Amino acid sequence: MTPHSPNPSDRPVATWPHGIGIGWRPEIAGLVSDLPGLGFCEVIAESVSRYPIEMLSALDVPVIPHGIGLSLGGAEPVTPERISLLADCAERLKSPLVSEHVAFVRAGGVEAEHLLPIPRSREALDVLTDNIRRTQDGLPVPLAVENIATLFDWPDDEFSEGEFLAEVIDRTDVHLLLDVENVYACAKNRGTDPVRDLERLPHERIAYCHVAGGHMVDGRYHDTHTDPVPPDVLELVAQIAETGAAQAFMLERDGNFPPARELLAELDAIADAARMGRITDGSRWWVA
Repeated sequence: MTPHSPNPSDRPVATWPHGIGIGWRPEIAGLVSDLPGLGFCEVIAESVSRYPIEMLSALDVPVIPHGIGLSLGGAEPVTPERISLLADCAERLKSPLVSEHVAFVRAGGVEAEHLLPIPRSREALDVLTDNIRRTQDGLPVPLAVENIATLFDWPDDEFSEGEFLAEVIDRTDVHLLLDVENVYACAKNRGTDPVRDLERLPHERIAYCHVAGGHMVDGRYHDTHTDPVPPDVLELVAQIAETGAAQAFMLERDGNFPPARELLAELDAIADAARMGRITDGSRWWVA
């Protein structure tokens, strides 16, 4: 056990985020800090050390570290150093939980610098389960794992995505970070119905949801985080909100940031779809 490895029974019960959130990025830090109705925000864990911790800890909302480098689905065991990075972020920011991806990002010492899909096979399930357990043992707070957007599926998959995630949750008691736009992206690329795909995911363990935008390139839908949220994705937000399974929805933008007026309108569109009411104050923000 590492210094960050409490007995699971001693780990505090998560206080889940609520309402509408946004991914904190330095380009929009001022806007995020002044949003009157913000429920929570998320920060890329690997970037926290680049910024004064006061910028993040001063936010009057829960801050969730979101990892991109663990490689939970990789064949090699997750390293204590990468787990400690998440644990340190959670402790410094007093975070209610941390999150990562059901993906691999390296193999044989080679960094892909991209989230890659793992085969939905029994063998891959065993590896993923072991890595999630290792990570949970090294964290002071609960872990949520995110479904990723993929351009392809492995040819010998033994589970549907919903079955695979449900099995992971059953084995590890991990929570789900449901990326609504990733469901849409995968459905577009697989030629399936995103509404039905969303229905088949394990809703009972949702911690919070991501919402983002993308666009088509040569017949494939790319999850860019630089485009507006499509209307079809907002419809999926409304669908999952109607079930009552999700209480928190977060906008992801990683570049091509629009003017504040457009970004705030996008947050309000997500809030409207989730039936949570608008989070902006018109007297302050809706000016030319």
